[in-house]
Amino acid sequence: MKLEFTKMQGIGNDFVVVDAYTKPVFLSQSQIRRIADRHFGVGCDQLLMVERPTLPDTDFRYRIFNADGSEVEQCGNGARCLVRFVHDKGLSNKTEIRVETAGGIITPALESDGQVTVNMGIPRFEPSSIPFIADKISPIYQLTVENKEIAISALSMGNPHAVQIIDNVDTAPVTQQGPLIESHARFPQKVNAGYMQILERQHIRLRVFERGSGETLACGTGACAASVAGIQLGKLGSPVLVSMRGGELVIRWDGPNSPVWMTGPAETVFDGQIILT
Repeated sequence: MKLEFTKMQGIGNDFVVVDAYTKPVFLSQSQIRRIADRHFGVGCDQLLMVERPTLPDTDFRYRIFNADGSEVEQCGNGARCLVRFVHDKGLSNKTEIRVETAGGIITPALESDGQVTVNMGIPRFEPSSIPFIADKISPIYQLTVENKEIAISALSMGNPHAVQIIDNVDTAPVTQQGPLIESHARFPQKVNAGYMQILERQHIRLRVFERGSGETLACGTGACAASVAGIQLGKLGSPVLVSMRGGELVIRWDGPNSPVWMTGPAETVFDGQIILT
């Protein structure tokens, strides 16, 4: 099978985007893993599938597959690339679209300066909604990892996040500890592990070990989750500038029952084809 695709990136978080809107496309987990392989395929953190919507009053359905082939609920950097993709490919002439995801409806919009702003929805803190095993909602939970207690904030941005505040992201044990948090028994559907360094009240540095992909250069929902966690703890104020290895995002959140707004770039790298068996 010959598959046409577009390679895109949002501050270094890179994607293979497939148009399954014009013509249905079905890929197996092994085919997705092949595409995502940086040595034998195209290479990407996630594969994004753009499909026709199944819900009323939405423009597109957006599906996200990690590099290991698993399907996940949400991807913030991917959402910015999505609206750029459908606009550039002539699938929509709207600058703001409503998109159906497994984690809820989001509304990405193209700004006049080329940036993309996404309404990422209202964060969820109820443990059963994350999901996270805990008796009640708390701004901080103690998580046992390798016989040590670490303090985390747990929340959902359409996908689960565990955020901890650390002194220096450069020396944080992201690749060592991240996989242990990702697969921790208290997160039944696994979790994205975020490491946040607070520089100023409106500026943080962040690294994220992503569920099913490992550490990436940037994570949009991770930036949202870290900013929300910091604001909830009274350590940050909106808007928050989030600096990651791939670039920067601006996150706005006005507090409980308010949506999170994420602004950042989205760029096309190239179009291509790959032969799949």
